[in-house]
Amino acid sequence: MGIGFIVIIVIALLLIVSCIKIVPQAHACVIERLGGYQATWDVGLHFKLPIIDRVAKRVVLKEQVADFPPQPVITKDNVTMRIDTVVFFQITDPKLYAYGVDNPLNAIENLSATTLRNIIGDLELDETLTSREVINSKMRSTLDEATDPWGIKVNRVELKNIIPPQEIQDSMERQMKAERERREAVTRAEGEKKSAILIAEGNKASAILNAEAEKESAILRAEAKREATIKEAEGQAEAILKVQQANAEGLKMIKEAGADDSVIRLKSLEAFAKAADGQATKLIIPSDIQGLAGTVAALGETLKK
Repeated sequence: MGIGFIVIIVIALLLIVSCIKIVPQAHACVIERLGGYQATWDVGLHFKLPIIDRVAKRVVLKEQVADFPPQPVITKDNVTMRIDTVVFFQITDPKLYAYGVDNPLNAIENLSATTLRNIIGDLELDETLTSREVINSKMRSTLDEATDPWGIKVNRVELKNIIPPQEIQDSMERQMKAERERREAVTRAEGEKKSAILIAEGNKASAILNAEAEKESAILRAEAKREATIKEAEGQAEAILKVQQANAEGLKMIKEAGADDSVIRLKSLEAFAKAADGQATKLIIPSDIQGLAGTVAALGETLKK
Protein backbone atom coordinates (compact mmCIF):
# COMPACT_ATOMS: atom_id res chain seq x y z
CA MET A 1 0.00 0.00 0.00
CA GLY A 2 2.75 2.45 0.88
CA ILE A 3 4.84 1.67 -2.19
CA GLY A 4 1.90 1.98 -4.55
CA PHE A 5 0.97 5.32 -3.03
CA ILE A 6 4.50 6.58 -3.51
CA VAL A 7 4.48 5.45 -7.12
CA ILE A 8 1.21 7.27 -7.72
CA ILE A 9 2.63 10.43 -6.18
CA VAL A 10 5.76 10.23 -8.31
CA ILE A 11 3.70 9.71 -11.47
CA ALA A 12 1.49 12.64 -10.54
CA LEU A 13 4.51 14.86 -9.98
CA LEU A 14 6.03 13.83 -13.30
CA LEU A 15 2.72 14.54 -15.03
CA ILE A 16 2.47 17.94 -13.40
CA VAL A 17 6.05 18.79 -14.35
CA SER A 18 5.41 17.72 -17.95
CA CYS A 19 2.46 20.09 -18.09
CA ILE A 20 4.63 23.09 -17.15
CA LYS A 21 6.06 24.77 -20.25
CA ILE A 22 8.49 27.66 -20.57
CA VAL A 23 8.44 29.57 -23.87
CA PRO A 24 11.82 31.24 -24.63
CA GLN A 25 12.38 34.65 -26.24
CA ALA A 26 11.40 35.02 -29.94
CA HIS A 27 9.39 31.81 -29.86
CA ALA A 28 5.71 30.90 -29.63
CA CYS A 29 3.67 27.74 -29.11
CA VAL A 30 0.31 26.86 -30.65
CA ILE A 31 -1.84 24.91 -28.15
CA GLU A 32 -4.67 22.54 -29.08
CA ARG A 33 -7.31 21.19 -26.74
CA LEU A 34 -8.97 17.98 -27.79
CA GLY A 35 -7.72 18.50 -31.33
CA GLY A 36 -8.90 22.09 -31.71
CA TYR A 37 -7.02 25.37 -31.49
CA GLN A 38 -6.95 26.64 -27.91
CA ALA A 39 -4.36 29.41 -27.56
CA THR A 40 -0.96 30.80 -28.58
CA TRP A 41 1.62 30.96 -25.84
CA ASP A 42 4.08 33.83 -25.84
CA VAL A 43 7.31 34.19 -23.85
CA GLY A 44 7.05 33.02 -20.23
CA LEU A 45 5.81 30.20 -17.97
CA HIS A 46 2.66 28.33 -18.99
CA PHE A 47 0.65 25.33 -17.74
CA LYS A 48 -1.45 22.98 -19.85
CA LEU A 49 -3.99 20.43 -18.83
CA PRO A 50 -2.65 16.90 -18.95
CA ILE A 51 -3.87 14.64 -21.73
CA ILE A 52 -6.44 17.23 -22.88
CA ASP A 53 -4.02 19.97 -24.09
CA ARG A 54 -1.02 19.52 -26.35
CA VAL A 55 1.58 21.71 -28.07
CA ALA A 56 0.59 21.48 -31.73
CA LYS A 57 3.45 23.60 -33.16
CA ARG A 58 6.48 25.48 -31.96
CA VAL A 59 7.16 28.61 -34.00
CA VAL A 60 10.34 30.71 -34.30
CA LEU A 61 9.49 34.42 -34.54
CA LYS A 62 12.97 35.57 -35.60
CA GLU A 63 13.66 36.55 -39.21
CA GLN A 64 14.64 33.49 -41.21
CA VAL A 65 16.49 32.92 -44.48
CA ALA A 66 15.44 30.45 -47.15
CA ASP A 67 18.05 29.76 -49.84
CA PHE A 68 16.43 28.02 -52.79
CA PRO A 69 18.36 26.12 -55.50
CA PRO A 70 18.66 27.58 -59.04
CA GLN A 71 15.46 27.54 -61.08
CA PRO A 72 15.40 27.33 -64.91
CA VAL A 73 13.67 30.36 -66.46
CA ILE A 74 13.17 31.55 -70.05
CA THR A 75 13.50 35.18 -71.03
CA LYS A 76 11.37 37.06 -73.54
CA ASP A 77 13.97 36.49 -76.29
CA ASN A 78 13.96 32.71 -75.62
CA VAL A 79 17.19 32.44 -73.65
CA THR A 80 17.15 29.78 -70.95
CA MET A 81 19.06 30.62 -67.79
CA ARG A 82 19.20 29.48 -64.18
CA ILE A 83 18.50 31.83 -61.26
CA ASP A 84 18.67 31.06 -57.56
CA THR A 85 16.95 33.26 -55.01
CA VAL A 86 17.24 34.03 -51.31
CA VAL A 87 14.08 34.92 -49.34
CA PHE A 88 14.14 36.67 -45.98
CA PHE A 89 10.87 36.13 -44.10
CA GLN A 90 9.40 36.35 -40.61
CA ILE A 91 6.43 34.62 -38.97
CA THR A 92 3.98 37.22 -37.70
CA ASP A 93 0.97 35.02 -36.80
CA PRO A 94 1.76 31.57 -35.34
CA LYS A 95 -1.86 30.39 -35.64
CA LEU A 96 -2.05 31.15 -39.39
CA TYR A 97 1.44 29.69 -39.88
CA ALA A 98 0.30 26.47 -38.16
CA TYR A 99 -3.01 26.09 -39.97
CA GLY A 100 -2.69 28.23 -43.11
CA VAL A 101 -0.65 25.93 -45.36
CA ASP A 102 1.01 22.57 -45.15
CA ASN A 103 4.83 22.81 -45.30
CA PRO A 104 5.15 26.62 -45.59
CA LEU A 105 8.79 26.59 -46.75
CA ASN A 106 7.98 24.31 -49.67
CA ALA A 107 5.06 26.55 -50.54
CA ILE A 108 7.30 29.65 -50.50
CA GLU A 109 9.87 27.91 -52.71
CA ASN A 110 7.30 26.92 -55.33
CA LEU A 111 5.68 30.34 -55.19
CA SER A 112 9.01 32.12 -55.66
CA ALA A 113 9.86 29.86 -58.65
CA THR A 114 6.59 30.56 -60.44
CA THR A 115 6.76 34.29 -59.67
CA LEU A 116 10.33 34.45 -60.96
CA ARG A 117 9.35 32.73 -64.22
CA ASN A 118 6.49 35.18 -64.75
CA ILE A 119 8.72 38.22 -64.19
CA ILE A 120 11.66 36.98 -66.30
CA GLY A 121 9.28 35.97 -69.10
CA ASP A 122 8.50 39.65 -69.68
CA LEU A 123 12.18 40.69 -69.84
CA GLU A 124 14.91 40.19 -72.42
CA LEU A 125 18.36 38.87 -71.55
CA ASP A 126 20.04 42.26 -71.25
CA GLU A 127 17.18 43.61 -69.13
CA THR A 128 17.37 40.57 -66.86
CA LEU A 129 21.08 41.09 -66.26
CA THR A 130 20.69 44.81 -65.49
CA SER A 131 17.35 44.85 -63.62
CA ARG A 132 18.09 42.98 -60.41
CA GLU A 133 16.53 45.66 -58.21
CA VAL A 134 13.34 45.69 -60.26
CA ILE A 135 13.05 41.90 -60.16
CA ASN A 136 13.75 41.82 -56.40
CA SER A 137 11.09 44.45 -55.73
CA LYS A 138 8.43 42.71 -57.83
CA MET A 139 9.12 39.33 -56.26
CA ARG A 140 9.02 40.69 -52.72
CA SER A 141 5.71 42.43 -53.35
CA THR A 142 4.13 39.33 -54.91
CA LEU A 143 5.41 36.88 -52.28
CA ASP A 144 4.45 39.17 -49.38
CA GLU A 145 0.92 39.49 -50.65
CA ALA A 146 0.60 35.74 -51.27
CA THR A 147 1.99 34.70 -47.87
CA ASP A 148 -0.18 37.01 -45.75
CA PRO A 149 -2.87 34.29 -45.24
CA TRP A 150 -0.09 31.99 -43.98
CA GLY A 151 1.01 34.39 -41.23
CA ILE A 152 4.33 35.07 -43.00
CA LYS A 153 5.87 38.46 -43.76
CA VAL A 154 8.37 38.51 -46.64
CA ASN A 155 10.88 41.25 -45.84
CA ARG A 156 13.32 40.90 -48.71
CA VAL A 157 14.04 38.86 -51.83
CA GLU A 158 17.44 38.76 -53.54
CA LEU A 159 18.63 37.15 -56.76
CA LYS A 160 21.66 35.31 -55.50
CA ASN A 161 23.04 34.33 -58.89
CA ILE A 162 22.08 34.55 -62.57
CA ILE A 163 23.64 31.82 -64.70
CA PRO A 164 23.16 32.27 -68.47
CA PRO A 165 24.06 29.50 -70.97
CA GLN A 166 27.75 28.88 -71.66
CA GLU A 167 27.62 30.25 -75.21
CA ILE A 168 26.01 33.42 -73.90
CA GLN A 169 28.74 33.74 -71.28
CA ASP A 170 31.43 33.32 -73.95
CA SER A 171 29.74 35.95 -76.13
CA MET A 172 29.47 38.34 -73.19
CA GLU A 173 33.15 37.84 -72.37
CA ARG A 174 34.15 38.59 -75.97
CA GLN A 175 31.91 41.65 -75.95
CA MET A 176 33.40 42.85 -72.66
CA LYS A 177 36.92 42.30 -74.01
CA ALA A 178 36.12 44.29 -77.17
CA GLU A 179 34.60 47.06 -75.07
CA ARG A 180 37.69 47.20 -72.84
CA GLU A 181 39.96 47.35 -75.90
CA ARG A 182 37.81 50.14 -77.38
CA ARG A 183 38.00 52.12 -74.14
CA GLU A 184 41.74 51.58 -74.02
CA ALA A 185 42.12 52.86 -77.60
CA VAL A 186 39.91 55.88 -76.84
CA THR A 187 41.87 56.64 -73.69
CA ARG A 188 45.17 56.34 -75.55
CA ALA A 189 43.93 58.60 -78.36
CA GLU A 190 42.68 61.18 -75.87
CA GLY A 191 46.03 61.09 -74.10
CA GLU A 192 47.93 61.60 -77.37
CA LYS A 193 45.57 64.43 -78.30
CA LYS A 194 46.08 66.16 -74.96
CA SER A 195 49.85 65.67 -75.27
CA ALA A 196 49.89 67.22 -78.76
CA ILE A 197 47.77 70.13 -77.53
CA LEU A 198 50.10 70.72 -74.60
CA ILE A 199 53.17 70.60 -76.86
CA ALA A 200 51.57 73.05 -79.32
CA GLU A 201 50.56 75.36 -76.48
CA GLY A 202 54.10 75.16 -75.11
CA ASN A 203 55.60 76.04 -78.51
CA LYS A 204 53.13 78.89 -78.87
CA ALA A 205 53.95 80.23 -75.43
CA SER A 206 57.68 79.92 -76.17
CA ALA A 207 57.30 81.80 -79.48
CA ILE A 208 55.29 84.52 -77.75
CA LEU A 209 57.93 84.85 -75.03
CA ASN A 210 60.73 84.98 -77.60
CA ALA A 211 58.88 87.66 -79.60
CA GLU A 212 58.26 89.68 -76.46
CA ALA A 213 61.92 89.31 -75.50
CA GLU A 214 63.03 90.49 -78.97
CA LYS A 215 60.61 93.39 -78.77
CA GLU A 216 61.88 94.43 -75.34
CA SER A 217 65.49 94.04 -76.53
CA ALA A 218 64.80 96.25 -79.60
CA ILE A 219 63.10 98.82 -77.40
CA LEU A 220 66.07 98.81 -75.02
CA ARG A 221 68.54 99.15 -77.93
CA ALA A 222 66.53 102.04 -79.41
CA GLU A 223 66.36 103.76 -76.05
CA ALA A 224 70.10 103.27 -75.53
CA LYS A 225 70.84 104.63 -79.03
CA ARG A 226 68.54 107.58 -78.44
CA GLU A 227 70.18 108.33 -75.12
CA ALA A 228 73.64 108.06 -76.73
CA THR A 229 72.54 110.45 -79.50
CA ILE A 230 71.14 112.83 -76.93
CA LYS A 231 74.36 112.63 -74.93
CA GLU A 232 76.44 113.23 -78.06
CA ALA A 233 74.27 116.17 -79.10
CA GLU A 234 74.45 117.56 -75.61
CA GLY A 235 78.26 117.18 -75.70
CA GLN A 236 78.52 118.93 -79.05
CA ALA A 237 76.23 121.70 -77.86
CA GLU A 238 78.26 122.06 -74.70
CA ALA A 239 81.53 122.21 -76.75
CA ILE A 240 80.05 124.81 -79.07
CA LEU A 241 78.85 126.75 -76.06
CA LYS A 242 82.30 126.65 -74.49
CA VAL A 243 83.94 127.78 -77.78
CA GLN A 244 81.51 130.63 -78.06
CA GLN A 245 82.10 131.53 -74.45
CA ALA A 246 85.88 131.47 -75.07
CA ASN A 247 85.50 133.67 -78.16
CA ALA A 248 83.31 136.04 -76.20
CA GLU A 249 85.85 136.16 -73.41
CA GLY A 250 88.64 136.84 -75.95
CA LEU A 251 86.70 139.63 -77.57
CA LYS A 252 85.92 141.02 -74.20
CA MET A 253 89.59 140.98 -73.21
CA ILE A 254 90.62 142.62 -76.51
CA LYS A 255 88.02 145.27 -76.03
CA GLU A 256 89.09 145.90 -72.46
CA ALA A 257 92.76 146.14 -73.62
CA GLY A 258 91.82 149.01 -75.98
CA ALA A 259 92.84 147.22 -79.20
CA ASP A 260 92.27 149.23 -82.38
CA ASP A 261 90.95 148.06 -85.68
CA SER A 262 94.39 146.92 -86.87
CA VAL A 263 94.71 144.40 -84.08
CA ILE A 264 91.22 143.08 -84.69
CA ARG A 265 92.06 142.69 -88.37
CA LEU A 266 95.23 140.82 -87.46
CA LYS A 267 93.26 138.44 -85.26
CA SER A 268 90.88 137.88 -88.12
CA LEU A 269 93.80 137.19 -90.43
CA GLU A 270 95.17 134.60 -87.96
CA ALA A 271 91.78 132.95 -87.89
CA PHE A 272 91.74 132.74 -91.69
CA ALA A 273 95.27 131.40 -91.65
CA LYS A 274 94.19 128.60 -89.35
CA ALA A 275 91.25 127.93 -91.65
CA ALA A 276 93.65 127.72 -94.59
CA ASP A 277 95.56 124.90 -92.84
CA GLY A 278 92.45 122.69 -93.21
CA GLN A 279 91.31 120.54 -96.13
CA ALA A 280 89.47 123.36 -97.97
CA THR A 281 90.63 123.91 -101.59
CA LYS A 282 89.26 127.41 -101.87
CA LEU A 283 89.44 130.32 -99.42
CA ILE A 284 87.53 133.58 -99.83
CA ILE A 285 89.06 136.55 -97.95
CA PRO A 286 86.99 139.69 -97.34
CA SER A 287 88.27 142.92 -98.97
CA ASP A 288 89.00 144.71 -95.73
CA ILE A 289 91.27 141.86 -94.63
CA GLN A 290 93.04 142.02 -98.02
CA GLY A 291 93.76 145.70 -97.39
CA LEU A 292 95.09 144.84 -93.99
CA ALA A 293 97.36 142.24 -95.52
CA GLY A 294 98.75 144.90 -97.89
CA THR A 295 99.42 147.26 -94.99
CA VAL A 296 101.20 144.50 -93.11
CA ALA A 297 103.37 143.78 -96.18
CA ALA A 298 104.30 147.48 -96.64
CA LEU A 299 105.18 147.68 -92.98
CA GLY A 300 107.47 144.75 -93.38
CA GLU A 301 109.35 146.29 -96.38
CA THR A 302 109.86 149.56 -94.47
CA LEU A 303 111.41 147.71 -91.52
CA LYS A 304 113.85 145.91 -93.87
CA LYS A 305 115.16 149.25 -95.29
